[in-house]
Amino acid sequence: MCKLTGQSLALLAKLVSGFTVRWIGSEPDICQRVYFANHTSHLDAVVLWASLPGQLRQWTRPVAAEDYWGQGAVRRFLARSFNAILIDRKQIKVHQSPVDLMLREIGDSYSLIVFPEGSRAVDGEMGEFKSGLYYLAKKRPDLELVPVYMDNMNRILPRGEFMPVPLLSSISIGAPIFLESGESKHDFLERAMRAVKVLKER
Repeated sequence: MCKLTGQSLALLAKLVSGFTVRWIGSEPDICQRVYFANHTSHLDAVVLWASLPGQLRQWTRPVAAEDYWGQGAVRRFLARSFNAILIDRKQIKVHQSPVDLMLREIGDSYSLIVFPEGSRAVDGEMGEFKSGLYYLAKKRPDLELVPVYMDNMNRILPRGEFMPVPLLSSISIGAPIFLESGESKHDFLERAMRAVKVLKER
């Protein structure tokens, strides 16, 4: 049931967002990756997941907010349908960091979809990246870190709204980056943010 619902959800996400996908400097691949994107809408996770080819979707798990996708039986079922990892930022224990939880959930098989800003941008402009992406890269240097820019999602489901407005959007997927030897957290996060921003202009 979840698999069938996931396929239907991917189709619905395509219809609502009308997304087009551009692979710039990378190609679809089932190797383990962390797709990291800008964040403006509660639909970002499911739309980015839906934009991947079917084989990749099976092996990719979006990270989503427990306070939204965990509320109510319908949302929880939908979250299971796109194999989301729900993060409760308020309740998570100190000894079980979100990064450790994500790495445990993906093991040696799944890829991740994350939003390093942590919360949705109010005005569509990117905020500073939180440290999670850096620690993912530090703990699993083998993972490809793939930048993604999602355009127009904040207009499809604006903050405070519950029903999406069908509009066109675009998703640009860039070349992988890695944490460089000796690179500081600040420098890495700045470089990761630039890798996403540059996709907006291409």
